[in-house]
Amino acid sequence: MNDWLASCPVVIDVPVAWGEMDALRHVNNIVYFRYFESARIAYFEKLRFWEFMNQAGVGPILASIQCKFKIPLTYPDTVSVGTRIPSIQQDRFVMEYRAVSHKSQAIAAEGEGVVVSYNYRESKKTPLPEEMKQRILTLEESTTKGK
Repeated sequence: MNDWLASCPVVIDVPVAWGEMDALRHVNNIVYFRYFESARIAYFEKLRFWEFMNQAGVGPILASIQCKFKIPLTYPDTVSVGTRIPSIQQDRFVMEYRAVSHKSQAIAAEGEGVVVSYNYRESKKTPLPEEMKQRILTLEESTTKGK
């Protein structure tokens, strides 16, 4: 579990909020997608993707996302959410996520998303710019070299 998080170039800690629980007294399923989104945005910030997008007009757009729920989360707790990119294709990349409960010391959820390179000026998908591909590869390599 911690080995997996150590392999992620981005790990964020998120406190579980009381209001995230539902009538069944555990964190509602939609909240896990918010945890993944927060980790994804933190990853993009490390890449300086927004800066690149403002200049080039090309940025990320989420094509799909899925989640497998492993254990229920409840308040109070904190989750460490790690994300990494294991594969890059011409116009997209896959992001893997895991949310780990501090209280249980167990994986609460794991998921995967597909992010497509999108030209926001032309409203269509486009090849992933080489500069962004290199930024991703450099960030991913940072975990093998000790962040």
